Amino acid sequence: MLADKAYDADRIRELIQYQGATPNIPPKSNRKWKPCFSKRLYRERNLIERFFSKLKHFRRIATRYDKLAANFLAMVQLASIRLWLRVYESTT
Repeated sequence: MLADKAYDADRIRELIQYQGATPNIPPKSNRKWKPCFSKRLYRERNLIERFFSKLKHFRRIATRYDKLAANFLAMVQLASIRLWLRVYESTT
């Protein structure tokens, strides 16, 4: 379970472990006992968050104009393709 630094609490960590997942939460600076956490996994989480932020720049996705889930998913896929093409064109 990947989470932000704001969710660094013992009870939240225990709940995550109780449900069978491993918490990967960066420790707060004032914590006496610093649990281990993977910076590599946290970087990947950041990439996903930035992708969703870019998706929300498309007005139709941000405001959810489409009433049907299939139409909304199609728009998300089209926007994702457009973002991917923008990156692909800039690297060639």
